[in-house]
Amino acid sequence: MNFIERSTLYIDGQWVTSQGKQTHDVVNPATESVCARIVLGNAQDVDAAVAAARRAFLPWSQTPSEERRRIINAVVEKMQARQGELTEVISQSMGCPLDTSASIQVEGPICGMASYAERAALMDKAEEVGHSLVVREAIGVCAFINPWNYPLHQFVGKVAPALAAGCTMVVKPSEQTPLQDFIMAEIFDEVGLPAGVFNLVTGLGPCVGAALSSHPDVDLVSFTGSTNAGIQVAQAAAPTVKRVTQELGGKSPYIITADADLQQAVAHGVYNVMVNSGQTCTAWTRMLVPAARYEEAVTIAKATVDYLTQGPEADAFLGPVSSQAHRDRVRDYINLGLSEGARLVCGGSEQPEHLAEGFYIAPTIFADVNNHMRIAREEIFGPVLCMIPYDTVDEAISIANDTDYGLCSAVWAKDKPASLAIARQLRSGQTYIQDAAFNYDAPFGGYKQSGNGREYGEAGLDEFVELKAIQGGAGI
Repeated sequence: MNFIERSTLYIDGQWVTSQGKQTHDVVNPATESVCARIVLGNAQDVDAAVAAARRAFLPWSQTPSEERRRIINAVVEKMQARQGELTEVISQSMGCPLDTSASIQVEGPICGMASYAERAALMDKAEEVGHSLVVREAIGVCAFINPWNYPLHQFVGKVAPALAAGCTMVVKPSEQTPLQDFIMAEIFDEVGLPAGVFNLVTGLGPCVGAALSSHPDVDLVSFTGSTNAGIQVAQAAAPTVKRVTQELGGKSPYIITADADLQQAVAHGVYNVMVNSGQTCTAWTRMLVPAARYEEAVTIAKATVDYLTQGPEADAFLGPVSSQAHRDRVRDYINLGLSEGARLVCGGSEQPEHLAEGFYIAPTIFADVNNHMRIAREEIFGPVLCMIPYDTVDEAISIANDTDYGLCSAVWAKDKPASLAIARQLRSGQTYIQDAAFNYDAPFGGYKQSGNGREYGEAGLDEFVELKAIQGGAGI
């Protein structure tokens, strides 16, 4: 792939020169080489983008839902036509294998975008409540601050429902993985999205992110990232009392019961943690296994990891982690686990022997972990699995819920009814039972310090809606 240079921002329907002069090198984590260079916007660019979104809001919010539906469908067609390019740029900026980029990073988000075309009509719903007419209106100008680990997925989870609702927006991608957002800006321009509805300002969190979060003309800010950064976003937004939605960290539990198919259940859990090199906020990084079958489960987990491939090849299962700094952070956690007394089953903090370059972490499993260890309580965000024994299902549920987070959880029991009975007791925004897959029509979000608000499904649209009660409006 050729070197990519992106020297302009997309504001008010035009590619414009940034008010700032800084640039940022995008590094491919698999090769440690610079693959692209982007411009970094600043607070003045944010002001211009927000002003454009504010001007565009009234006419866009009053556009018939059928027109918004048409535009979203046109966007989906363009995304499908440029699917290969989207796959390539995400693979380059994340270092993830091409097959992973295609199947996980791009195909799903295209389906997610398509799911909001028909939902635009939900904005037309009105309900008579006594003598009142309750109507739905778009909330206004939105600021979207997106992460690097699933950049197109989170982009679509915010932008698609906002478009369907009739909102306008300013989007800030992570500086580590910004390239797909430039393609999306080109797509929006090509399909004729009115100027100012979508604006793209790249930049650093402390500058552009902070300016968006605190901007008085922004009505909603949606942030995906770490819990600590989410707290800062909420604090910046508080003085203007704007709506804040957040998808933050996780330390998700996975309960396997004594009567489960242990081979299937353990292997499925290992795959879940290791996909995307462990850089998944919903990853089931705490595997809870009955003590009576614990060593059997550890053996299965080790054999599953031995089967996984890692490297830059298109069909490898694991790629690198996102950066040298992040690799160092994950290594520190692995060393911490050892110092806490956990048993290293496989992996470790050393560079994999067959990979001379790239920010790789070998898939790592810790046994003999208890829920008081930091590696069991803090989000590592790398290919690291903690296996925890339990004696009773009630104890497993207690361990699973003993966390500051509540983004995701999972259960594998003898059958779906048995799993569902346990799932109903877990405090998380999503729970997977048996081998269930992600559903773009279901709400996605967390409890506790994993955030607030929901993305995807009808609930994702509701985040961008204000309800108005027109007193005396019923029966007219």
